[in-house]
Amino acid sequence: MSEPGDTNGWAPPDPPVPSDQQPQAQQELSPQQPPAQPYERHQPAQPYQPAQPYQPAQPQPQPYGGAPGYAPGSPSWDGAPAQPHAWGRPNGWGQAYGPAPYGPGYGAPPAQRSWTVAPPEGRPFHQAARNEAHRWWRPLVGSLAVLVVGMGLAIALMLVGFLVQTLVTGGSPDLDDTDSVFGNDTADLAFELGSLALFLPVALAAAWVVQRRRPGTLSSVVGRLRWRWMLVCCGLAVLFCVVSYGTSIAASVAMDDQSGGDEHWVGWDAFLAPAIVIVLLVPFQSAAEEYVFRGWLLQAVGACTLENAGSRIGRAFSVVFRTPWPGIVVGSALFTAGHGYTSWGILDIFLFGAIAAWLTVRTGGLESAIALHVFNNLMAFLLPAAVGELDMEQGSVPWQAVAADVVPMVLYAVVVVWLARRSRMQRVTAEDGVPTSAESQPLPVS
Repeated sequence: MSEPGDTNGWAPPDPPVPSDQQPQAQQELSPQQPPAQPYERHQPAQPYQPAQPYQPAQPQPQPYGGAPGYAPGSPSWDGAPAQPHAWGRPNGWGQAYGPAPYGPGYGAPPAQRSWTVAPPEGRPFHQAARNEAHRWWRPLVGSLAVLVVGMGLAIALMLVGFLVQTLVTGGSPDLDDTDSVFGNDTADLAFELGSLALFLPVALAAAWVVQRRRPGTLSSVVGRLRWRWMLVCCGLAVLFCVVSYGTSIAASVAMDDQSGGDEHWVGWDAFLAPAIVIVLLVPFQSAAEEYVFRGWLLQAVGACTLENAGSRIGRAFSVVFRTPWPGIVVGSALFTAGHGYTSWGILDIFLFGAIAAWLTVRTGGLESAIALHVFNNLMAFLLPAAVGELDMEQGSVPWQAVAADVVPMVLYAVVVVWLARRSRMQRVTAEDGVPTSAESQPLPVS
């Protein structure tokens, strides 16, 4: 109910009180903090003053130096005289936002773009290099760089070995000896394994420099090595070595091979030094070969999917090149060419590379292939070293020995794929919104 004399239900404002009759508390207010005024309809907006009740939002200030016609000492954006600030800015800007981080006329700096490009979403391992930065020449240039830089580092390592040998023995190396580099079997073995291990950082650097992607994308679809899965694969690889040793003995009996009858244990004095070299360097040498042939080459060929081909022939080839088999064949053929085996030995090495590459695609990473390669080479180097043979002879291999090698590899591959499927191992790159850091946990086998 409105009282008599009200205007639209509102009482008129109280009459002004003489200054000598104002309450003592009101007189004590600072001149910079005037008392709040009662609400009035159509009250014009007043300049902001401390302790003033809420007023309608004022226009947002322009960045310092960006407002047209602005000059130091001119009125600030809210109409009040510009006062010097502690940072040399007018209070209309400095009080609302603090000191301007940039000089007059400068806006925020442009965001720096990362050198690496994210992997494509939902792609299998062999297509993980086909990111936004992919161009047809990048796999070719990267492959050539891996070869040239790797060979250059191997030559540099040999020169360092010659220098160390000269400083230790005081004699110059015998360059006429084509059977030995340093004149010592253990030193030659260390150089051979070490020079191959140098290709590991070269392949990782090629992925980062040439293809502009994180080096971890060479390891798996999650962008890194999955160490728990690696440990599981190492346990299976140990079982592979046991089965492979048994099948090799069976193959020797079937061939009636008597070549090992005069072999005997050389003793710890002759075995310890080569064993240390083998244990320390074989994991890096084997991993380097996997990163080059089952990592870099498989993804380099897999990036050439021809999915943008417009011709009928190009679309037909695209159906094939989208599969991992071109990369598997090319990588396995080059892997075989790097060995000196003949006859059935060529098939043995080719099948080893093909099975390792197939496992890489089926599991989404290099872990199972690295584990198989490491333990296979440890057995291949340690067993001959125990009888004094450090120079591995490569040449013709009978088909029985090939069968003895292939059967354990196939069994290993079947178990790994079954366990990866049971563990729900991630096999493709992350989709939009799915984190890539999650690692699948192997499920207990009942």
